[in-house]
Amino acid sequence: MEERKKILVIDDDKLVCSSIANVSRLLGYNSNQAFTLEEGLDAVRAEAYDVVFLDVRMPDGNGIDILPQVCKNSGSPEVIVITAYGDPESVELALSRGAWDYIEKPFSKNDLSQLLKDAILYHESNCLPQAVLNFEKEGIIGHSPGMKKCLTLLSKTLANDASVLITGETGTGKELFARAIHNHSLRAGNDFVVVDCAALPPNLVESILFGYEKGSYTGADKAQPGLVSQAHKGTLFLDEVGELPLSVQKKFLRVLQEGRFRPIGKSSEVESDFRVISATNRNLDDVVQSKRFRKDLLFRLRSISIDLPPLRERPEDIQELTNHYLKRHSKKYGIKPKRVSAAFRDILLQYSWPGNVREIIHALESALAVAHDSPILVPKHLPYHIHVHVKRAAAAKKQVQPETIVVSGDNSLPSLKDVREEAVSEIEEQYLKELLRQAKSDIKTACRVSGLSRSRLYALLKKYEIS
Repeated sequence: MEERKKILVIDDDKLVCSSIANVSRLLGYNSNQAFTLEEGLDAVRAEAYDVVFLDVRMPDGNGIDILPQVCKNSGSPEVIVITAYGDPESVELALSRGAWDYIEKPFSKNDLSQLLKDAILYHESNCLPQAVLNFEKEGIIGHSPGMKKCLTLLSKTLANDASVLITGETGTGKELFARAIHNHSLRAGNDFVVVDCAALPPNLVESILFGYEKGSYTGADKAQPGLVSQAHKGTLFLDEVGELPLSVQKKFLRVLQEGRFRPIGKSSEVESDFRVISATNRNLDDVVQSKRFRKDLLFRLRSISIDLPPLRERPEDIQELTNHYLKRHSKKYGIKPKRVSAAFRDILLQYSWPGNVREIIHALESALAVAHDSPILVPKHLPYHIHVHVKRAAAAKKQVQPETIVVSGDNSLPSLKDVREEAVSEIEEQYLKELLRQAKSDIKTACRVSGLSRSRLYALLKKYEIS
């Protein structure tokens, strides 16, 4: 017998909870309710849900703030945001943080029923095919909810030629994903051509991309095909595409639309049939707003978008990554396999890995070299800055923990809510100060590292009077 779908409603409005529960029951689904964000987080951590309804304004905070945590929990539920205010900025923020859709109060039974059925259907189709679960040979390691979502999207790119935009922080594996798409696509037997857009000399961009004829300019002693021609029948990978000079974007857009271009100095056009995959660690929508990237080109590049999560958001994968790369490095250098101490693993789990997977690969390689003949890896074998960072963070956290709970004159304890809020405030303030120190007071960097929106970060800085 097929297991019934599970719905969770996180809303302090009991009438809304009851309405969604009734519709869920009529559709044959099970439903649970949570009346605070804290209860909602406890629920998704304890049980896998297919769909979660999440209200924006809750007694203990803003639902959008916990949205990423809900999305990445067991089952990777589709999250439908509930709002009574129709705030377009909140809706946009919710969708950018992983919400599947939103619904405004008041809503009809028919609208709710159709939305819920669509979300369930999408969730079922989004289940990861067994055939693409193992991409270790491509260097893609991890089975956390975040990685499963990315692998699901990857699987949907293999049987077509749609352009793919891969986003994510430095070191998250964007090129690995691009190569995996190419190696398992219809173009697998042909060239995978890499264009490092950040390294293109401004005065040579067109000649590198489109090629040139002999004598077309000083020093052109012979005709040279460009990278676009080399990618014929294969894949053109535009790494750091946000750095592609604005001067060449219009011409490149035409190449994508027509499949034709004119090399420098040539009287006729040539054709190139290629698939384009792009990658960037920047928010291209922001770059478009600043008039440094064409909106129409972004639309052409982003038929399918894969956003790779940073390593700090998928700690479940750290042990798997550790085992894989220790084995790989040991084999590479002819070293006997080493045991890993519990303290060593704890450091790996506690560190934030700003360099992501690339950083942990280098850290493990360094640890093996430092350990030399030692049969077991311990924290001192890791790079010094990693060990010190974790210890400092632990010490800072300990300093802000209240050692005692002050009671009032009548010996009655304060409420648990008051104690929790005081402790959270102290930790938040310490975190924000450390965040700005590491980000060197750069707000954009601080937002990227913390996962906070710019408005939320400014609000917290104002709350704690941090300049």
